[in-house]
Amino acid sequence: MKKEDIIDAVGELDERTVAETGKLRENRRGGTRKKVLFSVIAAILVLSVAGAALGVMNMGRAESKASSPAEDAETGPATRTADEAESGAPSAGEGKTEVVVKAYSDKLILKSDGKSGGETGVKADGEIGAAGRDYEGYGEGPGDGDSPVPGEAPDGVPGEDAPNGEPGEAFRLTAAVWRDLDNWPFFMNLVNSEKISFPAYGIDPTRLVRVRVTDADGAALSGERVDLTDADGAVIFSAVTDKTGTAYLFWGADDDPAAVISGEARGEVVLKADTSGEQGAERRAVLAEDVTLTTEPKAAPRRALQVSFIIDTTGSMGDELAYLQKDFSSIAGEVGADGVFWSVNFYRDHGDEYVTKCNSFTDNVDDVKALLMNEYCDGGGDFPEAVAEILTEAITDNGEWADDCEKIAFLIFDASPHEGTEEALVAAVRSAAARGVRMIPVVASGSQRDTELFGRAIAAVTGGTYVFLTDDSGVGGEHLEPIIGDYEVELLHDVIVRIINEYKAG
Repeated sequence: MKKEDIIDAVGELDERTVAETGKLRENRRGGTRKKVLFSVIAAILVLSVAGAALGVMNMGRAESKASSPAEDAETGPATRTADEAESGAPSAGEGKTEVVVKAYSDKLILKSDGKSGGETGVKADGEIGAAGRDYEGYGEGPGDGDSPVPGEAPDGVPGEDAPNGEPGEAFRLTAAVWRDLDNWPFFMNLVNSEKISFPAYGIDPTRLVRVRVTDADGAALSGERVDLTDADGAVIFSAVTDKTGTAYLFWGADDDPAAVISGEARGEVVLKADTSGEQGAERRAVLAEDVTLTTEPKAAPRRALQVSFIIDTTGSMGDELAYLQKDFSSIAGEVGADGVFWSVNFYRDHGDEYVTKCNSFTDNVDDVKALLMNEYCDGGGDFPEAVAEILTEAITDNGEWADDCEKIAFLIFDASPHEGTEEALVAAVRSAAARGVRMIPVVASGSQRDTELFGRAIAAVTGGTYVFLTDDSGVGGEHLEPIIGDYEVELLHDVIVRIINEYKAG
């Protein structure tokens, strides 16, 4: 029997199976149910025999291909499209399967409507909605969900040592970003409707005044210090303007903000009227009127960028450490060597091999890579880790942060700080804001809601950005869906490179 005849017969039987299945549903209460069921079973048995015959033919064809190098050159390696991978369709050939991911390596991979599966979802306007995602041409990632050996990359993950000295393919962890500072009405709605609450380990980002500092010509001034004071002139909070000339200043529930000051310029703090429409309801988030200050530039010109990676190396962080070990050289190569200084810092918890391990800034990428490669993940045990201790050492007590540099600190972690460390955490975050260190929390798999809120709080208060890993790569455990609006999923590699480039001097 020819292969074409078998395929035609299979097709006809498949159609008959669908038709008979429909009859079965329609006659579920009728006397023909057994007859239809027997027809379906017979059709399935014939399909199985036909499939076995096709398998024998394909095996013979595969053996024929193995003796034909020319044909191998035409067909290439065994591949599966993303759709085939998701549906379980067989690959064309034998050996290791390569998943072909469509629209994977550029910026947009997947769009989410920001609604969390199993959690209360929130639309872009702050309205609460149901769960759901809109996938656009995105296939399964390379991982199977298993964590690698601590400190080692999973098998099959491409590294940076590609031919001709070119950086290799980025390790496929996926991530998304969210910035509450750019979505403040939405954020206020979440807080005031009690969908999320603060303070988170002492950090309270719910009372904000935005200040823009310009010169006499209206040009934005970056690196300028701005103080928020009370009526007696006591400083409540200090921040440094970013490249847009904007500083974000916060105050606590017991504070009474009166003015903002930068250099010789001074502006009054005026709280915005409550437009929530809920008369008598407590306002848990407050926004003051924006203030523009005009002054002479006093900050030193930014000559360089300092980038700090602060990494949790407890036992659950093997995927994330393996990612940096594999991808750091590629990140540094794409960012460029001019004017960039790196520091890698590690922490675990009390009772582990070490609690904190910090390193100086350097522009030697090989030295940084060596420090990363010497690390492995171990310890931890309980859920909270030594977050306060590492932030005290890497931020508060770190004298290497330079006044004439842009400064960012990636905190890569999956667990919240210990209770009772709020004072140290507040001191670290206030120090970061006053020195212009933008904190970029990167929340990994296995995190809980309090870890998300802590990350979002430190990002907002320091003028940074919240980053969270997603399940879309297939690497690692389950990732918590944050309570936010719409977002786009990208490679973590692309996210880190873009954020660093946004802060580069010049």
